[in-house]
Amino acid sequence: MLGSLAMLVSLLTGCAVVPGYDAYTMRNLGQSSVQIPVMGEDGLKPMTIEVEEINAELVIAIEGARRELQKGTAREPRFADYRVGPGDVLSVIVWGHPDLTKPTGEYRSAAESGTVVAQDGTVFFPYVGVIKVAGMTTAEIRDRLTNGLSSVIENVQLEVRVADFRSQRVYVVGQVGKPGVYNITDIHMTLVEAIARAGGFLDDADRSNVTLNRNGSISRIDILAMYDTGDLSHNIQLRHGDIVSVPDSDSSKIFVMGEVNSPRSLTIRRVRMTLADALSDAGNINMSTADPAHIFIVRGGDRPQIFHLGAKEPDALLLADRFPLQPRDMVYVDTADLVRWNKFISNLLPTRNFFSIDTALDDGSNVSL
Repeated sequence: MLGSLAMLVSLLTGCAVVPGYDAYTMRNLGQSSVQIPVMGEDGLKPMTIEVEEINAELVIAIEGARRELQKGTAREPRFADYRVGPGDVLSVIVWGHPDLTKPTGEYRSAAESGTVVAQDGTVFFPYVGVIKVAGMTTAEIRDRLTNGLSSVIENVQLEVRVADFRSQRVYVVGQVGKPGVYNITDIHMTLVEAIARAGGFLDDADRSNVTLNRNGSISRIDILAMYDTGDLSHNIQLRHGDIVSVPDSDSSKIFVMGEVNSPRSLTIRRVRMTLADALSDAGNINMSTADPAHIFIVRGGDRPQIFHLGAKEPDALLLADRFPLQPRDMVYVDTADLVRWNKFISNLLPTRNFFSIDTALDDGSNVSL
């Protein structure tokens, strides 16, 4: 049995199993490790994979690690104020001095009557002249204009706001409702905010593998884990030029095979999927052909892992309901010994009949077909 599991691990990691590997005998002998060759920088090298038993201690350790990750992480990320850039339109109101304020009305919006920031990042304002505002917040621009007007106006009171946001944008692509370009405004554009503006995730979106491309540097963000742990620090504020890509769910699948009623691949669409969830979604264990004492989870990666659950007793399903799966895990339910023997006999009998016919022909005997 573990030979088959080693083959599965090999498929996940690009390894090959040594010919003649007698894993079914090893399983019966109770051995708890599998050795497979792994291709490294120096060629093939043996790697020993310990088969970990799914028991209360392992489940408690996994849950403890998850809770430890949660400690102190439910905090708001730090946000930076919006900084003006070329193309933005500023609206400046000087109270008590309508001659310095461009009027708006029924036919002119604030964006149409405002002051456009030039490509060199400057604007012109009466009595102040040309000033550079690119990279400044509205509060900093207000202070700059107040200081410039204080020489000609007593007790200057003015307001500065961005009437139209044009200088900064982000791109949201992939499995979202409305892929496209979205302008950054003074309302902080976070990763979750951008996906929400883009229509949210589609059904086949991989929420655990969202990528952020910032100036050629790619980061992967697990939105599902963010929901699970409450770690809002990963809900980062986006910047101009960021590309958010939501891939499809092919990379977040779990494979259930062996003696289940509906072997299939499953997509993780929840915050987390447990072993019990996967078995249930695959039609549950086929009790007429399966050996519930041997359920395996094969996990690939740089350091492959194999987990074993003996579910012969019903209370073991409580452990299955607490054991979380990861994307690309393979769940394998072994075949019962009697069923394995019956399959062997059913394959052997046609061969035996063939050789009996062949021998009878050689002897010149009459053979009835």
